Amino acid sequence: MKRLVIYLVTFLPFVYLSTRLFIFENVNDPIKYIYTITGVTATVILFFSIIISLIKEKINLMKYRKEVGLIGFFYSFLHLLNFVIFDASFDLVFILEQTLEKPFIYLGMIAFFILLFMAITSTKLLFKKYNKYHRFVYLSLILITIHWIMAQKSLNIEQIIYIIMILIIVYYKLYQYILRNNRLNI
Repeated sequence: MKRLVIYLVTFLPFVYLSTRLFIFENVNDPIKYIYTITGVTATVILFFSIIISLIKEKINLMKYRKEVGLIGFFYSFLHLLNFVIFDASFDLVFILEQTLEKPFIYLGMIAFFILLFMAITSTKLLFKKYNKYHRFVYLSLILITIHWIMAQKSLNIEQIIYIIMILIIVYYKLYQYILRNNRLNI
């Protein structure tokens, strides 16, 4: 039942996006709109995927963390596809120029490739070998937040909240790590 609720909730933004674009057709700038919905959704879902381990004492959703992370990757993949297909029209030269000229794009690309690596290595066999590299999700979230701020060219309250959330999450993860190491040393 929890799995069904997770899938329904996480795919609501996709349904909303599709409905606004293809049924109501009331979006002034579809490319920008797709960027916004897919980018924000990917960020929120990825944040939730790392918060799952912080709240496991209260609500244990650990067995769904991989699926939540993969859904976050799905939205980041849609975000990248929007750039490649609609914005760049598959023009590889344009993609490379934009990536090198605009720092927010290459930060987004680096974050995407971190998420791609994590998605590929999330199978049972590969996860055992590469699980220590899955900590790079924190770096990815920092890069995503910087990417978002630079793309907006201003700092708004939502972005400040994400920065505060990142700092709180990193603090608690470091705290858990220190506690775990102290227990092992005792």
